[in-house]
Amino acid sequence: MRKLLPLLIALCHPLPALAGATTFPALSGSADARTLVVYSSLDEPVAEPMIAAFQKAHPDIAVRYEDMLTGEIYDRIVKETDGGEKTADFAFSSAMDLQVKLSNDGYAQRSDLPMSARWPAWANWRNTAYALTFEPAVFVYHKPSFAHEKPPATRAEFVDYLKRKGNEVYGRIGTYDIERSGVGFLFMARDQEQFSDIWSVIQTMGAAGVKLYSTSSAILERIADGRFVLGYNIVGSYAADWASRNPDVGILLPKDYTVVMSRIGLVPQAAASPDLGRAYLEFFMSREGQTIMAKQLQIAAVSPDVAGDNTANTMQELLGKQLRPVPVSPGLMVYLDQVKRARLISRWNEVLRLQ
Repeated sequence: MRKLLPLLIALCHPLPALAGATTFPALSGSADARTLVVYSSLDEPVAEPMIAAFQKAHPDIAVRYEDMLTGEIYDRIVKETDGGEKTADFAFSSAMDLQVKLSNDGYAQRSDLPMSARWPAWANWRNTAYALTFEPAVFVYHKPSFAHEKPPATRAEFVDYLKRKGNEVYGRIGTYDIERSGVGFLFMARDQEQFSDIWSVIQTMGAAGVKLYSTSSAILERIADGRFVLGYNIVGSYAADWASRNPDVGILLPKDYTVVMSRIGLVPQAAASPDLGRAYLEFFMSREGQTIMAKQLQIAAVSPDVAGDNTANTMQELLGKQLRPVPVSPGLMVYLDQVKRARLISRWNEVLRLQ
């Protein structure tokens, strides 16, 4: 675990900013420069090193970067496409289910690229939707609260700790509200697939007075100042950002299994300039692009050609089958079905309220 801490700290990046659009002029200054339009849920200041490197390689291309919420990206691409309009040339989003739905429903086009055949099978859906990052869901804990014992490292240990501590930790546990947090819902759906006894974990958290939030920062802030002792299934990149600035925040990758989410990139079917979208996607997937992702954007790289700290290669070498990446496949759309989604949320609320 000591080897993993630098990797987790390296995963840090700022929380999303408010939506907005920024134009990066072509480096050549050409009046005839074409413009690549990007819709992305990644904060624009974080994305700047990738944009700068892409423009250095393509000096005659300007970039219009539109920073949006994940739902806005999906809705806008569908609305513009259905309205017969042109849309973004490249879409990059952490809403894995919505990105796959765009691909599955014909709103994304195939992109056969130099790295396509070598890209991990779980991270590539028919050369149309590509996972470009590797971000684990972690346990987060308040270090001073565990001065005399080790923090739980598995879900069984998590349950045992909550049962033993009882009133002492009541109301001091946090996790995502799966009704309001897309990533929280994704992690819960994946937990249900990976762990047959997951509802005992939820029930025990309910008995411990778990608090639910729609954002990572609300949970991490309370762990940092000691109001909370534990956070369950928190996106590792956000947790690492807090840990890098708050020495009382500790991080563990669950040893029984660790769910890994990804941000997905695709070229929309109605892209105004699909060749520019593919060029940006190709750069994102290249050795240079993935190295920039790991070292400058500070988000773990997926590419099998990139090794070292903050890469899927290194994490998988250290942890092996403990890591469970969420596959980029139509299986992600199961819980977009409103009946199935409502059923899972209903059971979640019922189990939490049993206490």
